[in-house]
Amino acid sequence: MAPRIDDVMRLCCEVSEYNQIKVAVKSSAKGACAAGGGAFVGGLLGGPPGIALGATVGGLLGAWMTSGQFKPLPQILMELPPAQRQKLYKNIMAVLSDLDWMDAAQLVALVMGSASLQQQVAATLIHYVTKELKAEVSYAD
Repeated sequence: MAPRIDDVMRLCCEVSEYNQIKVAVKSSAKGACAAGGGAFVGGLLGGPPGIALGATVGGLLGAWMTSGQFKPLPQILMELPPAQRQKLYKNIMAVLSDLDWMDAAQLVALVMGSASLQQQVAATLIHYVTKELKAEVSYAD
């Protein structure tokens, strides 16, 4: 079973690379920590006015830390833990249920040769990434 999962993961990487899909996993906790930490330090150093100033500086720092962290989708897919890989595999197999292939190269050729299958796989990938990983999707220009 593992080789088929690897085949499907390779297909997902190929489709996302072809469509130049990038994702940013939302990391709002980092921003919140920076804002809270800034308010705390500001409060210690400057009292009530320091809290306002520290929260502002911390909030700006948090926004800067979490902005523009888009990664290519293939990189995200290769870093998925086994449970998430299995879930993605099941979602993609719902699209590929009628296909029969011997190896990853043949699977990629079959799907990339069919615009309809390629669109279905891409749509399933985007749905998975936005719903399961809570990521923001971007397409390269």
